[in-house]
Amino acid sequence: MPNGFVNVLKAPGITSHDIVAHLRKVYGMKKIGHAGTLDPAAAGVLPIALGKATRMLEYMDDVDKSYTAEVTFGYATDSGDDTGKVIEEMSSYELPTEDAIKGALETFRGEIKQRPPMYSAVRINGQKAYNLARKNIEVEMPERTVFIHDIKFHEMKENGFVFSVKCSKGTYIRSLCIDIGKKLGIPTVMSFLVRTHVGKFKLENAWTTEEIGMLPHKALYAMDFPIKHLPEYKITEDEALMIKQGKKIDVAEDMQITEKFIRLYTDKEFAGIGRYVFSEHKIAPHKVLL
Repeated sequence: MPNGFVNVLKAPGITSHDIVAHLRKVYGMKKIGHAGTLDPAAAGVLPIALGKATRMLEYMDDVDKSYTAEVTFGYATDSGDDTGKVIEEMSSYELPTEDAIKGALETFRGEIKQRPPMYSAVRINGQKAYNLARKNIEVEMPERTVFIHDIKFHEMKENGFVFSVKCSKGTYIRSLCIDIGKKLGIPTVMSFLVRTHVGKFKLENAWTTEEIGMLPHKALYAMDFPIKHLPEYKITEDEALMIKQGKKIDVAEDMQITEKFIRLYTDKEFAGIGRYVFSEHKIAPHKVLL
């Protein structure tokens, strides 16, 4: 059974669940998961974990992501994109200049507050927001803090523009597009979205489902590929046995560890994830792959 990651290039019009179902057939296995859902209309990078690699997905929660989005002026929808129900229209407006758009984008750089769209997977009182929206139940979406590392204008369109953004986890690009429109005084929707990177996974290295079907094992990355942001620690065979038995191992006194989670390796293989116990200067097993 293969264990590892696949960098899938998701096409518009299919769901993340569709991709998982397809790869279950390609690889002949059930244990497959994905990191970071993409809306059906969106395209781009969708990291998929196979077998034991699904146990690594939780360590990808904090990785940054990048997107290229198209914004269309003149109307707003309940979903924030062009697939939703129109809730506001502005038939007469002056198209903002390139400089005005660039200026508006700059105001979103750094730490910002945003509200996720009602049609999102955010949980409200134990229920996903999009399920409440489909029942016409109105709720106040909780405001959240996210971080915009970089945001750039790309080009003007006939009634909109294209921009790119690198952001922290939890950022909703649909909400960002709505807020940019508010800054410019014109209702907007996100009319297209491409995710260009998720941590170590990049668009230029992504595989289509057809390509994966033809060369399934060539498309496979190692289990530790997406978690290289965690520090590495080499363990002996005796220490590997202790980790396998659920025991903690000592860390050399002069060894400095500042992260909570650590990648563990023997001379032969990736052994799993350890958890550094700061108060004891020891490493406890967290996810054992031996």
